[in-house]
Amino acid sequence: MLRTPGAWTFLLPGFLARQPFAMLTIGIVLLVQHTTGSYGSAGAVAAFTGVSMALFAPQTGKLADRFGQRAVLVPGVLVHTASVAALTALALADAPLWVLFLAAVPTGASVPQVGPMVRARWAARLDGSPLMSTAAAFESVTDEFTFVVGPVLATALCTGVHPAAGLIAEATLTLAGGLFFAAQRRTQPPHGVADGDTRAERVSALSVPGVRVLAIAFLGIGSVFGGMQVSLTAFTEEIGDPGLNGVLYGVFAAGNMLAGIACGAIAWKIGPRRRLMLGYTALTLAASLLWSAHSAVLLGALGLVVGLCIAPALITGYTLVESLVPSSARTEAFTWLTGAVALGQATAVTVAGRLADAQGASAGFLVPLAGTALALATLVALRSRLAPKAAGRTVTRGVGHRSPLTVD
Repeated sequence: MLRTPGAWTFLLPGFLARQPFAMLTIGIVLLVQHTTGSYGSAGAVAAFTGVSMALFAPQTGKLADRFGQRAVLVPGVLVHTASVAALTALALADAPLWVLFLAAVPTGASVPQVGPMVRARWAARLDGSPLMSTAAAFESVTDEFTFVVGPVLATALCTGVHPAAGLIAEATLTLAGGLFFAAQRRTQPPHGVADGDTRAERVSALSVPGVRVLAIAFLGIGSVFGGMQVSLTAFTEEIGDPGLNGVLYGVFAAGNMLAGIACGAIAWKIGPRRRLMLGYTALTLAASLLWSAHSAVLLGALGLVVGLCIAPALITGYTLVESLVPSSARTEAFTWLTGAVALGQATAVTVAGRLADAQGASAGFLVPLAGTALALATLVALRSRLAPKAAGRTVTRGVGHRSPLTVD
């Protein structure tokens, strides 16, 4: 996969450009908590940012598919940098909470969608290739590694330098990394309707039934991330050892990374739709056990299992996009899925936090169970919509080249 022509020209800039995304939420929480003295207020401002990103990200993807990634990314990076600077200045000036909520909206709406753009470049380079599953796994591992490094870096800057240092670094890295990534024009996917793509129409990716089903599945995955973050924090505080929070979440993230590596290395004999059903069933079963853990060791083991189950479902969902969505709408499709994870995470953080406050950490762990169970029921009921319409036919993929589309 890494020998794909042009891959390294967008992989390294893409990694640098997406790193700030993992710093944004924790940077906002630490700064606003410092200026207001309230974790509740800090979490609410961060949630506004997450919801705003989830709602606006697909529109960014749609514009990138139509006009090109560079045309959307450059102004987006500039707007995001200015928005983060404004939010930081307002927080330091002790602005009213409602003003911070207003500032959080453009901050979230302008988050550069570099991850989906990288995935779209892989899809353009590997269209119809079995290596697309490997690329999806590689991106999942990269995302998880980003979310391990980013929060640590932001926390170190906020606690060791200045409470605003995390957001200042996020804005600076976004500007530099985003412009560097946008400069890689040769690997940018063709925009508009591609010649020779018989499935390509200038329509929204959300009009594809399979994308709507996958978005619901990714909402459930987001509920696992959000529910784990809050509930692990509440659990470690209940047992009087809050320092374990980072260790337990690190074990959970490590499981996700290990499974992602394995998924990329395996030559799968079964189709992606069946893999998604099996992987999501395993994820739901693993999430159903979290509420029963009453020791750090047991919770760490269960968190590892849940992490191992997330990657197969997440990776397979992204892999299905290649066969469900025409090339002219893939960036938008990837942003719908990324936005669904963010929306599920923001919702889960709020619900799990309230449950943990009222009933304890065990109640908070019910959120990942509920989210994945509802999503699994939807997948089972609507699984036929995940089959490509072109299944069983030979589809032209460019002049003089034909390859069959196969599904399970």
